[in-house]
Amino acid sequence: MKRIWFIVLLVTMFLTACTENTTKNNADKKLEDISIMLDWYPNAVHSAIYVAKERGYFTDEGLNVHIEMPADTNDPLKLAATGKVDLAISYQTQLLVSRAEGIPVVSIAALVRHSLDAIMFKKESGIDSPKDLEGKNIGYPSASVNEAVVSTMVKNDGGDMSKVKLTDVGWDLMSSLATDHVDALTGAYINHELVLLQKDGFDMDTLKLTDFGVPDNYELVVITGEKTLAEKKTSLEKFWRALTKAQEDVNKDPKASLKILLDHEIDSFPLDKDVETESLQVLLPLMKESNIPFGYQEEDVWNEVATWLYESKVLKEKINPKDAFINIISK
Repeated sequence: MKRIWFIVLLVTMFLTACTENTTKNNADKKLEDISIMLDWYPNAVHSAIYVAKERGYFTDEGLNVHIEMPADTNDPLKLAATGKVDLAISYQTQLLVSRAEGIPVVSIAALVRHSLDAIMFKKESGIDSPKDLEGKNIGYPSASVNEAVVSTMVKNDGGDMSKVKLTDVGWDLMSSLATDHVDALTGAYINHELVLLQKDGFDMDTLKLTDFGVPDNYELVVITGEKTLAEKKTSLEKFWRALTKAQEDVNKDPKASLKILLDHEIDSFPLDKDVETESLQVLLPLMKESNIPFGYQEEDVWNEVATWLYESKVLKEKINPKDAFINIISK
């Protein structure tokens, strides 16, 4: 009998050791580190990134994703180009301008498929169309593409651009309009500045860019450096699979997804739940397209935006838009 109990004990010890080794081996499986730099502080447009991290979708793909914030709005693109971050969120127009300057960045997916920019103004300003911008002072954040936006719209509405004043207000967009330092804004977003100005009690109106000759664009794109793309394409595909799953969650349950985002706000940029809730309502329809996979980019969109930038003299020379993007997912 003692011999039988001794054998049982040995078997039990063996099985326990096997289980412990298996658990240890699973725990020791090293996740691959991937970094992504946001375009700005965490806000509604980044909800899926935080959902994917919180719910383990990145981990399921074997990734340990590090989310970084930029010190400057130009940092994401520059750091992606040099490989100091693997991925970054940037702007289609900024990427095209950068490639024209020889900066080796590539868009792998569209995060927001349509423009978030608009000419925005107080209703009391008397502006009904771009031609009414004559004699007005338009504030914009330091980028030549914003000047091209106003010029295209005014000219297509039969106005005289020489009668329009443009003032670079940097990122003091809302305060510039609120204090009547400027009469209207461009380069301000309908999911952020417009929401905040309305929340502050201003009766606002907008002019849609695409109604007056400015091509629709992928407002936000996920980019990487050419070298990173060559070395880590499989990992970037894993990242996008996880993000796509998370975006489906955001679409199905925006409230729960937004709670995850709000739980990850940073102290220096506290979030307003009501503002981010409204912002996400604005964003979600602009982040998807019927019968097109999340993130898929159309060549025609890249061609139209590149052509407009060249004709508007934002680009000094023509570039091949095909070199500016790759689809990390198939249609």
